[in-house]
Amino acid sequence: MRNLKTFIQDFGWPRIIIFFFLVGLFIMAPFVRVRLDASISDVLNRFGQNAIMVLAMVPMIQSGCGLNFGLALGLVSGLLGATLSLQLELHGMLGFLGAIVLAAPFSIVFGWFYAKLLNKVKGEEMTIAMYVGFSFIMFMCIMWLVLPYSNPTMVWGYAGKGLRTTISVENYWLHILNDFLAIKIGEFFVFPTGLLLFVALFAFLMWLFLRTKTGTAMTAVGSNPDFARASGVDVDKMRTISVIISTFLGAVGIIVYEQSFGFIQLYTAPSPMVFPAVAAILIGGASINKASMVNVLVGTILFQGLLTMTPSVINSLLQTDMSEVIRIIVSNGMILYALTRKIKVSK
Repeated sequence: MRNLKTFIQDFGWPRIIIFFFLVGLFIMAPFVRVRLDASISDVLNRFGQNAIMVLAMVPMIQSGCGLNFGLALGLVSGLLGATLSLQLELHGMLGFLGAIVLAAPFSIVFGWFYAKLLNKVKGEEMTIAMYVGFSFIMFMCIMWLVLPYSNPTMVWGYAGKGLRTTISVENYWLHILNDFLAIKIGEFFVFPTGLLLFVALFAFLMWLFLRTKTGTAMTAVGSNPDFARASGVDVDKMRTISVIISTFLGAVGIIVYEQSFGFIQLYTAPSPMVFPAVAAILIGGASINKASMVNVLVGTILFQGLLTMTPSVINSLLQTDMSEVIRIIVSNGMILYALTRKIKVSK
């Protein structure tokens, strides 16, 4: 009984309620003519699409910079890498990995300047990060129109310049991870082995990094910056490293999302991706100064699972198509819960 109480206290009633509600949706699905195999496959795909963007929250949380509301800088870095990959007409795995390599310099430079700013406003990082992220998206709305891209599949046809709002990756690196070692069972269930292995690789590398000397110093800075400084740790340097890693992971995350989704979405498209990533890691049990791989796994599964299953089941119950309305309500409801819940700050 004591172990059960400890588990409930650690896991939290809200997450337990969300978990059982999600399980209830899966149980109800066959009774309202929603294919369970297709639904599970969809949840796994959505988890793989979004997990690395949620993982990008971990370094900054661990270093004491808080939730990365400026994730948009990483997303834009990934978009630059992806569009350059298409501009160079790189295909297959070379195109996908090329997009990540091309995004890396942008994420390092953007992350470095971003970190320098956050180091000047300690204590107000999350507020400033939000302004920086959304301002940068608006700036890039101009740049997408003036950057000298020339690939005819990317630019506006009537002008021959300026990037389109949505660009397909179908003939380049569509499903390059999803189809790698994919296991198909029946007509509707596909297990995206390559996608999940790629996510697992990055999660393992992050877990490994946090146990290195640098990772331990970063965690110490987040837990007690004064003690870390007295121990000889360069606090600003550790924070800078965490922001650069977070920005790079954001870039990788959006490229993974694009190969699975099938399109590169530009202009204001990165804006709606920041809050779900923040909400997912909070729902997973993270605080503003402590996060783990378990928080990433649990939060992403719960968030994406509800976002996938709720519209399908309710649509079948009501016999009408309200999927987009339901998805907006569920998504915004979970974001609102995550951002307004009382967060226990570790000391």
